[in-house]
Amino acid sequence: MAFIKTIEQNEATGRLKEIYDDLIQKRGQLAEVHKIQSLRPESIVKHIDLYMEIMFAKSELSRAEREMMAVITSVSNNCHYCQIHHSEALDNYWKDDKKILQLRNNFHEAQLTEKEIALCEFAKNLTIKPDDFKEPDHINKLKIIGFSDQAILDATLVIAYFNFVNRIVLGLGVSLEIHGGTGYKY
Repeated sequence: MAFIKTIEQNEATGRLKEIYDDLIQKRGQLAEVHKIQSLRPESIVKHIDLYMEIMFAKSELSRAEREMMAVITSVSNNCHYCQIHHSEALDNYWKDDKKILQLRNNFHEAQLTEKEIALCEFAKNLTIKPDDFKEPDHINKLKIIGFSDQAILDATLVIAYFNFVNRIVLGLGVSLEIHGGTGYKY
């Protein structure tokens, strides 16, 4: 149960109703993480725009790699809501529930590539110990195994975005949708 007032779909009017209807049409349903922003409807639009840019724009990083970092960031923050949503999104690419569970429990046991492990370590470290990034050691590790500066920027944007969303979810008491599975179009 959210800690603040939210406006449900059947109560929405005006611009909020337009935004909700558009989200349902494009994504299949309305997420609780969007309803928590219902008192500021335009923030929902800006949020979706940022999400689409970070998670879907052309990048050296695959969609699966970005979803994998979303899961690791959410695990590191103990954000169950985002772990579930983005594990389901990752499953669209991996199609391996066991591997995703291993990723969430201990990514070193998930049979990942060297680059995937490096991205997971980067996500975990930047989330848990951002003050360790005063020197370029973490960045240099990524460069050594072949990540470009743009890929490193893209990874950092994914991690920062999910830290942002995890804090909205955790800080405002966003609950996982009640139905089985999220059912979203990813």
